[in-house]
Amino acid sequence: MECRLGCGACCIAPSITTAIPGMPDGKPAGVRCIQLNEDNLCKIFGQTERPDVCLRFAATEDVCGATNDEAIWLIQSLEAATQS
Repeated sequence: MECRLGCGACCIAPSITTAIPGMPDGKPAGVRCIQLNEDNLCKIFGQTERPDVCLRFAATEDVCGATNDEAIWLIQSLEAATQS
């Protein structure tokens, strides 16, 4: 599956526990990444500062669904299911 440009769900819905430029402590679930621009595109895509978790993310139907709203819901559901 190809990533839907402008979706941004993977940069909003999940928590990221590693440092992100501008967010040294990572980000909580549901908080928009500071590196996500107004068009929901990553400002550091392809740069070495991009966190490993972001580099490893692969768009798949079971995570991204068919729409941006579905992607947010799916990722939020996965986040909630993996909290201890």
